[in-house]
Amino acid sequence: MILISACLVGHRVRFDGGVKTNDLLMKYNERGRFIAVCPECFAMLPIPRPPMELQRTSGEKVLAGKGHALDKNGQDTTEYLITGAEKVLKIAEAYHVRVAILKERSPSCGTHFVHTGKFDGKTMKGMGVCAALLEAHGIKVYSDEEMTVGRLESLLSEDKLRDRD
Repeated sequence: MILISACLVGHRVRFDGGVKTNDLLMKYNERGRFIAVCPECFAMLPIPRPPMELQRTSGEKVLAGKGHALDKNGQDTTEYLITGAEKVLKIAEAYHVRVAILKERSPSCGTHFVHTGKFDGKTMKGMGVCAALLEAHGIKVYSDEEMTVGRLESLLSEDKLRDRD
């Protein structure tokens, strides 16, 4: 099984109650090989909720206790991001997941970029908290933006082979 950010496959879990569906991922979701997750929902954050951003830091630093996240109202949301990431990791471990496809630029799921913490739309290099935790536990994380038919076919083929072992 492959973990996937729930917002990418039609679940209304984003901070604004919306989705960020990806047509290619929606098509492949029909194959039944994805486990849709939302770390922020698993942390019991409401929908809708104020947007949150890592504060000029990365998920790795947040997990090490050297960074934090705030929502647009100034509330510290660091513990929510950590709690959600830990719950996603438990699901990944239960299903022996080796791969995740996550929503780029999210404070939880960003794989290459996250927002800067100024709520101005700008981004910086870094991983979200959940992406960093999964990768630290040997799970390969991919951005939704780097998915192609070829890459998905390869990931799904590898996943099916592991199921046979």
